[in-house]
Amino acid sequence: MVGERREGVYGAPPTALALVGHGAAQLSPLVPGSAVIEALADGCLDTITIAAPAGTLERRYTLAQALRVLTPGGHLTALAPKDKGGARIRADLESFGCSVQETSKRHNRICTTDRPVRADDLDAAIAAGAPQRPPGLGLWSQPGVFSWDRVDQGSALLAQTVPALTGAGADLGCGVGYLAQHVLAGGKVTALALIDIDRRAVDAARRNVDDPRAAFVWADVRSPETAPEGLDFVVMNPPFHDGGAEDRALGQAFIRRAAQMLRKGGRCWLVANRHLPYEAVLAEVFSSATSRADAGGYKVFEAVR
Repeated sequence: MVGERREGVYGAPPTALALVGHGAAQLSPLVPGSAVIEALADGCLDTITIAAPAGTLERRYTLAQALRVLTPGGHLTALAPKDKGGARIRADLESFGCSVQETSKRHNRICTTDRPVRADDLDAAIAAGAPQRPPGLGLWSQPGVFSWDRVDQGSALLAQTVPALTGAGADLGCGVGYLAQHVLAGGKVTALALIDIDRRAVDAARRNVDDPRAAFVWADVRSPETAPEGLDFVVMNPPFHDGGAEDRALGQAFIRRAAQMLRKGGRCWLVANRHLPYEAVLAEVFSSATSRADAGGYKVFEAVR
């Protein structure tokens, strides 16, 4: 399919800044159902447009993968806000041996280049951004995944607070499976769906959580078809950033989705940054919500459907 299209897109570049053909294959791991760029053959695309990630390792990995899948002479466009990695794109591409044209528009840096016949140092950038086990985490992860190289403090507090659970449940925004490991340590859990919008996180969780009770779902939690309803419990550390900007509606959407997934009397355990005002939405969709922990800038709630 991708070979026929010969055009790829990574993420959602603003249409006012970059033209993307309607037939372009989506390659971002943050778009459920997209093609896996790592699985594409070398030189299989003629053009690719990238909304470049902000993180250095993730950005260089993505650019290197894009150059790998481009045919020699193939055209690459990469762009990002200048304060979120855009100012580094040109240097990244030049380090791979590319001749780069750079423009600025609407606070974005837009870089274009044609893939050289011989691109330099792609293997090193791909290795640095590939799946790995960071010493500070001890689990399989990958640059770009939430809290990719260390245990998130909020997740750690939730893991310490949540009691042994019973029945079937879901881990919404499961990340690499850190919290799921703690939940599944309880022998009375019968099934656990690990759900995340990031394919890299789901792939890592699959490697980290070796348990027949676990099911792994690459999906947007907010989609109604994400997981079955009638669950006994939900655990989650909901996101509150979208594209680098704080978006409290994300966490609120997770809370509403959790309530929809639970049976009457089912319980939702969630952790959130202390400043996030989730109490109102918890009161709206749950019969009760009780604070169970408050430490290190995080708060844990137990909410009953």
